[in-house]
Amino acid sequence: MVMEPISVDRAIELAKKKGLKPGRVKGTDGVQFTKGRNSRLEVIDWDEFKTTVQKRRLQVYESGGWMKIMKK
Repeated sequence: MVMEPISVDRAIELAKKKGLKPGRVKGTDGVQFTKGRNSRLEVIDWDEFKTTVQKRRLQVYESGGWMKIMKK
């Protein structure tokens, strides 16, 4: 399975369709998608998610419906 880079806006669109929210790992600047039920994550807003992805030079990759956030 090949992971292809997608834009943050496309990732947000896909995440919303799947019922996912942007989250930050508590006590870090790590971000990921969440359904909001993980106690290690705090839900953040989409603007903060986009800013963090850009600031940390991260890229969202997608393959077969799976998304992963990694360094570019």
